[in-house]
Amino acid sequence: MSDFNWALIPSFLAAHARGSLLGAARELGISQPTVGRHIAQLEAQLGTPLFERTPRGLVPTAAARRLAEAARAMEAGAQSLVRGAQQSQTALSGTVRISASQPVACVLLPPVLTRLRRVLPAVQIELVSSNAISDLMRREADIAVRMVKPTQGSLVAKRIGQVALTVCAHRDYLRMHGTPHEPAELLTHELVGDDRTGEIERGFAAMGHPLDPTRIALRTDDMIAYWSAVRAGMGIGFVARYMLREDPDVQALLPELPLPALPVWLVVHREIRSVRRVRAVYDSLARELPGLF
Repeated sequence: MSDFNWALIPSFLAAHARGSLLGAARELGISQPTVGRHIAQLEAQLGTPLFERTPRGLVPTAAARRLAEAARAMEAGAQSLVRGAQQSQTALSGTVRISASQPVACVLLPPVLTRLRRVLPAVQIELVSSNAISDLMRREADIAVRMVKPTQGSLVAKRIGQVALTVCAHRDYLRMHGTPHEPAELLTHELVGDDRTGEIERGFAAMGHPLDPTRIALRTDDMIAYWSAVRAGMGIGFVARYMLREDPDVQALLPELPLPALPVWLVVHREIRSVRRVRAVYDSLARELPGLF
């Protein structure tokens, strides 16, 4: 198959991973009809269907599963080639892409990156602010600040601290509704909760205090919107303790409440950590971030 069109493989892999043309299009940043056309062209080249179209999405055929394994190996080889080319770069200049959760990206990193800019003026930073775990294997980021330790052997992870969580509320809310002094008293207050994870309800249940869902005044998984709601006095929330430095009117509550601390990992791909600009940024984050949690 000397005329095989390898450019169709990314659309195939994205559709295989996401289970739909729409999901693949969003991942690749192209239109849904384009993904569909790529799949049809690939099926025509191979002479076999790759997906069954069902109301619930795309179901890969046996041929698709075999092709996916080979295609992923091809993708890994291409990424290794790119990383090898990057290793030859010796100039302390260029772009470094950092991924971090919203609170870390919006609160902790800006002053750190400002100081970094003064030291490394020829290095440009791309900051991915997302609660999703960026895939360093596919180069969605060069460096990641994660709350979960990666399991891939080609990634190097260094634990740089832990994030303490705290119960808190704005002083205006406490003036209107009173201050809880026992964990059980939280059940009578307005709460700011998460939207889809259910972690707050599970936390109360673990303490033996089932939570009435109507006590949650606002649900959101956007941590900046969550923090803004707490600061506005909408209810009692659960945030990283370092967030309280942003607003002295938000008061920590119930210091005896046993909330789990979240480990923080600084992660980089093994094959690019020796690239000078990546190593310089990584070392700077490793020095400065531990003192901020």
